[in-house]
Amino acid sequence: MISDEKNAHLMALEHAGDRLQLFKADMLDYVSVESAVAGCEGVFHVASPVPYGQPPNPEADVIAPAVTGTLNVLRACYEAKVKRVVVVSSVAAVFNNPNWPKGKAFDEDSWSDEEYCRKNEVWYLLSKMSEREAFGYAAKTGLDIVTICPSLVIGPLMQSTVNTSVKIFLGYIKGYEIIEDRLRNLVDVRDVADALPLAYENSEASGRYICSSSPIRVSDMMNILRTSYPTSPYPKSFVEVEDNITYNTEKIQKLGWTFRPIEETIRDSIECYMALGILN
Repeated sequence: MISDEKNAHLMALEHAGDRLQLFKADMLDYVSVESAVAGCEGVFHVASPVPYGQPPNPEADVIAPAVTGTLNVLRACYEAKVKRVVVVSSVAAVFNNPNWPKGKAFDEDSWSDEEYCRKNEVWYLLSKMSEREAFGYAAKTGLDIVTICPSLVIGPLMQSTVNTSVKIFLGYIKGYEIIEDRLRNLVDVRDVADALPLAYENSEASGRYICSSSPIRVSDMMNILRTSYPTSPYPKSFVEVEDNITYNTEKIQKLGWTFRPIEETIRDSIECYMALGILN
């Protein structure tokens, strides 16, 4: 078991001393993954690099940890006879599909086009094709795999370090003069956490599940933000755009999943970031 400053926020959780064990593992080192998975009945695979900006070596920094790392976890789970694996993917594996009917909400039948992603060097989107590899492994071995595909995850942080999705969200309150007034698809991290046990415990759960709250326009998001953080230099004007992506979340809602109002998520996020000193 390991314990260090990086994981201090986890060890501070209620009952962590009795019920939480941390193991060090390298996703590219099968042996270390195998030792972490040993004895588990269920596994939630949530670790995958999310770069901010273009990575210097996309194959090594993003794609290999996502694809090889996922396959190492699945192999270890298969060998350990794990009952079910829930893999957190992303809508990045859903929406970059140029053949999807225009204006139709994306659902679980849509897959991002791998060649399109590679051609346009959208490496994170390409890395999320590890979800396809996961289902391929399931078909070959019979391992029970369910995937969750969240949209942009925001919400209160447990740690003081800022992750990529929060950096994207904070970009809206850092003083753009002009910004595109497109629809944004967000989901509260707490709601994503609720989705994981639903996907694991429901015996009827299978395949993919898109996990996203109702879409919101950037201008409406700014109006909510102004009430919580009025001193920030918000965009002075908005440009209308037609490229508006929406998602159909009927499938995950049939599992009993619900999501918080976006106003609550934004308010709680800003209050948390202020308390942690992130907005300074």
